[in-house]
Parts: sequence; C-alpha cells; structure tokens
Amino acid sequence: MSTYDLGIIGGGPGGYVAAIKAAQLGGTVCLIEKGEWGGTCLNRGCIPTKTLFAVANLATQVQEASAFGVNINGEATIDYPQVLTHKTSVIQQLKGGIAQLLKANGVDTLNGTATLTDRNTIVVSKPDGTTEQLHAKNIIIATGSEPAEPPIFEIDESQVLTTTGILDLTELPESLLIVGGGVSGCEFASIFNALGCRVTVLELLPTILATEDIQVIRHIQLFMKRKGITIHTGAKLTHVKKSDASVTAVLESGEELSAQKMLVSIGRRYNTDGIGLEKVGVRTEDGKIVVDARMQTNIAGIYAVGDVASRYLLAHVASAEGKVAAQNCLGDSVEMDYQVIPWCVFTLPEIGHVGMTEKEATDEGYEVKIGRFPYAANGKALGLRETDGFVKTVSDADSGDILGVHIVGVHASTLIHEAAVAIRTGATAMDIAGTVHAHPTLAEMVMESAEAAYDRAIHSLH
Repeated sequence: MSTYDLGIIGGGPGGYVAAIKAAQLGGTVCLIEKGEWGGTCLNRGCIPTKTLFAVANLATQVQEASAFGVNINGEATIDYPQVLTHKTSVIQQLKGGIAQLLKANGVDTLNGTATLTDRNTIVVSKPDGTTEQLHAKNIIIATGSEPAEPPIFEIDESQVLTTTGILDLTELPESLLIVGGGVSGCEFASIFNALGCRVTVLELLPTILATEDIQVIRHIQLFMKRKGITIHTGAKLTHVKKSDASVTAVLESGEELSAQKMLVSIGRRYNTDGIGLEKVGVRTEDGKIVVDARMQTNIAGIYAVGDVASRYLLAHVASAEGKVAAQNCLGDSVEMDYQVIPWCVFTLPEIGHVGMTEKEATDEGYEVKIGRFPYAANGKALGLRETDGFVKTVSDADSGDILGVHIVGVHASTLIHEAAVAIRTGATAMDIAGTVHAHPTLAEMVMESAEAAYDRAIHSLH
C-alpha cells in the first residue's frame, strides 16, 4: 500500500489545484480522477461554453462588419462541425497542460473510482477491473457536481438536454427551448441565438438572473429581447411532451411552447453518492458536504472543496478552496475568505459583478451613493461599436467604501477585477476616481463610475 501526505479525490479545478499547491509545499500527493482532468469546468462547463461564446461573439461581429466599412463577400455561415473541432482542440490542449503540471510537480495520479474505507484509506477501482489501495494522512474530496435531472423532464440527451448534452450536439437546432433563466440558461440563450437558433427562455422566478443588480437584469433582459430571444418569467411547467420533431413545454397557464430541442438548466446535484462518506461518518446536508472555514469536514483530516462542499458553484472558488485545504493539510492554518468573489456571466453583452447589489447594501442598512457611467460615453467603446452597457458603483455615502460594482457590456468579465482588488484592499470610490487610467480604454469607465458616485464624472451628465 502506497502512503501519502495527501490523497485527493477528483481532478477538477478544486482537486488538481489542491494537488499542485500541496506538492509545492513539499507534500507527497496522489490525485485520483475517474474521468478526465479538469472535471466539469474544463470538459463540460466553463471552457467549452466560453469557447462557444467566443464563436458567437465573433459571429455577431461579422454580421455587423459592414457598419465598420468592412464588406464580407458572400454570406457568412456557421460551420458547426468546425466550431466543435475548435472547442475540442481547446479542451485537449488544456487537459494536456494539466497533466504536464501534475507531472512536473511530482504529483502521482490514478485513473479510477475512489471510495473511502476509513479515515485514512482510499480504494481505487481502475478501468481494467483491478483495485489499488492507498493510505493518506489527509484527504481532500473534490468530486464536484452534475446537472440536476428532475423526473418531469425525462432527460434523453437527444431532444431533452442537460448542459452536458447540449455541448455534444453535432448540428445546430433550428429552435431551442431553455428551461431556467439563471446564469447557464442565459449564457446558452445568448450563444445559440447568435449562432442563428430561435431561442425561448422559461424562468419560474419573476426575473431572469435573479442574483444580479436590478438595473443589470433590466438591461440584459431588454437587450436579449432586442436580439430576438423570447423570455417568459413566472413560467411554471406542468409537463413536457415529445414528438419525433419537437419538444413541447406545457405551462400551468395552459400555454404550450415548442422547439426542436429543449435544454434543462435548473440546478445541479452534488457528487457525494458512492464514495464512502457514510462509512467514514462525514456529515452532509441536502447532499452537500459540510465544512468549516478551513474546508475541513467533521472528521479531522478529511477536507472537501468545490461544488461538493462550497457555498458557490464557481470554478475559481473551487481553486481558491483547494489552495486553502492543501495548506491546512500540510500544517498551515488558513481560512477561506468569501468576502470578495467576482461573478461573470457570459451573455452578449457580458456581465461582471463583485460585492453587494444596491438592494443588498440598502437592506444591510447602508446609506448608499450610486455612481453610473454608460458605455455610450466612452471613446473606446464607441470605436468598437460596443456602446450597450454601463458600469455601476455602489458605495457607502459616509465612508466612500466601495460596497459593490456591477458591469454589463463588452469585456465586463475582465473589467470587474479592478473592482475586486479595490474592495479587497479597502479602497474607496475616491481612490479609484483619483487613479489615473489610460486613455482611450474601457477601464476609464470604472474610474468615471467611481467619480460619478461623487457627482464628479467628467464625461457624463449628472
């Protein structure tokens, strides 16, 4: 039996990052993965969807090229098999990179299904039918999550698809019915709309993207509708009907909506079954592993990170948690800090936010001061013909502390990180306003939004 300082179950963004971090700290590490390196994020989530997003964004730019004076001879069409080839090549390159990093850092790897048999023992069932047992002083569980499949939908990954199945389509559907108007649902709506599909979104709640700032929600919903995406909110499904050619959602109101394909994007389930948690006594609640701020479970020396244990189902949070757990496994005492977590939504246009919404800040008792600056007043955005959007700064009226920043518009996912650093380091809106920003750049909007919080923005009317 091999012995390690740390055994990790799951090679996604939580597990493989934890493995490398622990190895860098001098620990002996074994990483076990039953599927492919990178987990859901790399193979069935973040990377393939954002690669498709890049294609969708380019397709939109090509359609609007004539407005720049660039004339494209002939009709621009989508070669979806080539799109899939590009997607696959990106995934393969990144998977190869992870394998190289693990090897370079001296991490031992095993391919197979891992089960805990006691506090320090992991049994791995390999694809060839053999088993291997290893002893680990500490264990990190990073088994992730999978798309939820409520019985009402009868998922077949042919007509009724999960977020995994839709990435395996070999042809673009003419029409797509998306159940769920959260982050994934709205991202897929934007992508497939831009690729030429007729898209309808059904959301049970009164609004799509319910975790975003209300002004962001209103803006993105109007923009999606302008792009031809049909959105039904407050839409409760009673059942689904299938025929050879279509899928039909029957609403409680009696209305029926049909499309060639249906995407079900209404949450995820945690991968906690069959890994021996009950035998070892690891505590779970509603299927999720319970951990403390050090990412440790109720069993000393057993930790859990990522979707299977985190309060946020985000790859970058999983990686941060993996680093925290790895340090604690190697003798440190570190706690996970969730106070500054940037969120990015890859709709067209993008959304980025960090910190509190205006409503959250008001509900917390703050007297807020709002600064808002439009993309349409920014020279770089005008040159790009990307004038749809704004930057909104929510600050404390008394101290000037930045409570939250919300961006909707091109490159919002990049711009939001200036605000994340500012909040984490305790910068005020005046600190950002007083920092010289290069011209002409989109980042100037972050500065001018902060200036607007003091009614001092130069390039917008108060």
